[in-house]
Amino acid sequence: MSPNLEGTLKSQVPTLLLRRLFGAGARRDEAAAKHHHHQAPPPPAGRRRVFVQTESGCVLGMDLDRGDNAHTVKRRLQLALNVPTGGTSLTFGDRVLENDLSSVRHDSPLLLTRNSIHRSCSTPCLCPVSEDFEQKDCSGLVEILGSSSGSVRRLVDDVAAGIMGGLDPVPIDSGLGGSYYFRNDEGDRVAIVKPTDEEPFAPNNPKGFTGRALGQPGLKKSVRVGETGFREVAAYLLDHENFANVPATALVKITHSVFNINRPMNGGTPAHDHKPQVTSKIASFQQFIAHDFDASDHGTSSFPVAAVHRIGILDIRIFNTDRHGGNVLVRKLDGGTGRFGCQTELFPIDHGLCLPENLEDPYFEWIHWAQASIPFSEEELEYISKLDPMRDAAMLRGELPMIREACLRVLILCTIFLKEAAAFGLCLAEIGEMMTREFRGMEEEPSKLEVVCMEARRKVDEWEPFSPSVEQGEDMDFQFSMDVLGGYSDVIRSPRFNCSGLKGSFRNPLTKLVESMNEDGDDEEDRKEPSMHSSDRFSSADFSTPSLHRTTSSKTSSNSSMHAPNRSADEQLPSSLCFVRLSDMSAEEWHVFVEKFQELLKEALEECKAAAGQRMKQRLGTSCKF
Repeated sequence: MSPNLEGTLKSQVPTLLLRRLFGAGARRDEAAAKHHHHQAPPPPAGRRRVFVQTESGCVLGMDLDRGDNAHTVKRRLQLALNVPTGGTSLTFGDRVLENDLSSVRHDSPLLLTRNSIHRSCSTPCLCPVSEDFEQKDCSGLVEILGSSSGSVRRLVDDVAAGIMGGLDPVPIDSGLGGSYYFRNDEGDRVAIVKPTDEEPFAPNNPKGFTGRALGQPGLKKSVRVGETGFREVAAYLLDHENFANVPATALVKITHSVFNINRPMNGGTPAHDHKPQVTSKIASFQQFIAHDFDASDHGTSSFPVAAVHRIGILDIRIFNTDRHGGNVLVRKLDGGTGRFGCQTELFPIDHGLCLPENLEDPYFEWIHWAQASIPFSEEELEYISKLDPMRDAAMLRGELPMIREACLRVLILCTIFLKEAAAFGLCLAEIGEMMTREFRGMEEEPSKLEVVCMEARRKVDEWEPFSPSVEQGEDMDFQFSMDVLGGYSDVIRSPRFNCSGLKGSFRNPLTKLVESMNEDGDDEEDRKEPSMHSSDRFSSADFSTPSLHRTTSSKTSSNSSMHAPNRSADEQLPSSLCFVRLSDMSAEEWHVFVEKFQELLKEALEECKAAAGQRMKQRLGTSCKF
């Protein structure tokens, strides 16, 4: 059949007849053709397509010319979406865009934020009001933001075929954020889509957890609302050679009427609009993995040691703050064997809370699994030794230009730590424990990794080329402005620490940074920094350090019995502490910090290993066979 005749048939023969004549293959061809027809053609040379998102979730795709600036973008956004742009800034990751838009790459997501720090928690999502909205946004149903693998592009085509075939996505009830199963034209689930403006505390969260604008601190204070999507992509990109089995993931702009939009009713209470409206969202787009259960539903003894190790290695590198059993999928291989000769296969998912902007308390559930106490294999040690943190950071800057530099510093630091600890002979569980904080009563102590960072930071501050006068006004440099944080400012602190070096003795570098409000009447002696003797050295066996009391505002305590959806974001967020920050260092200071960190880390690892040997601690699982 000639191409002209085929095109004539597809445009004139009814869809039902096409399905009867050619079956499923014709349905896919027809839907794919429609998808490609609706996709915007590539912009001419010198032009770039970008996707601008307001802090309340609305998205508009537009092409930029060489002469365009931030004012041009705002004007187009105002005309297309009826969004007020006065007193706003156009941001791209860490950068505030003004006249020069040369740093913006093709298919990049931009964010329009208000300059005012006093933001109303009841601000509605200003959505398209004109019926010809889709004519103003010429992008396709599903547009990949940035580069992608062939498997992701095939998934996008399958999803577009399903949408064009009239198969609606299925909302997912579990979890705190909005997420959806998207299907192909056969009705099979092939992808999970998570819109960034439907995350917990985001403006259009469908489950009542609202109260913050995009760009503000989120469920984890070092992970901003609306920024979990590119972290999902980062985890996939960092999983070199699919070592840990992370499903294919991309960042997309996707259009459908299934997505949630909260509208103000009855004095500002969000309510779902009864009339579905086609809207565009920026979202993470991940391959759906058919599985039998997750790790929280089944005993872990059947899990392959290598699979657990590989997931743990990834979690260490990306400083995962949310690795629980529910986000490790398990597939049973009846009658066959998987990658490691076992009958179960593991798939790690949900990496939106990795790569925080500062070190905090991670969560590695595999620490308690027996497999984590088995030494690394030669293959795993070789993989770790070949990791290059600087190359990985450069790769993410290229693939995800919106990623913040503070996140990349966490990646570099944790990869260096993993490489040194593995080369020193520590097992996965020991490495994870060194990164995890301890709680004693109501007090939180820094992890051993944070203690080394605190000492390295002190050495940076004492380094001659850096003037000590930088301490004055240092709080204004924090990645999260204290004004924006509001009520969080009482628990996020990073003062300069007063402690001696590791060579002579590892003095405790932490004083009581934040005192409980109820301790104002305590004796002055209790507030003094405890003296440390030369015999008090850092070890994993006996690490004694004053810790931080959690502070609780009277507002939070008085409203603790309120229903979660009716509580403000400040009241719903758990307390978290920052012992040392990485984001406020200049490039030169960061270079010196990394050098000092590596020097101190070797000594800390030696003392940790020596103390472990003295205790003769028998770890669970060291004599088990799998």
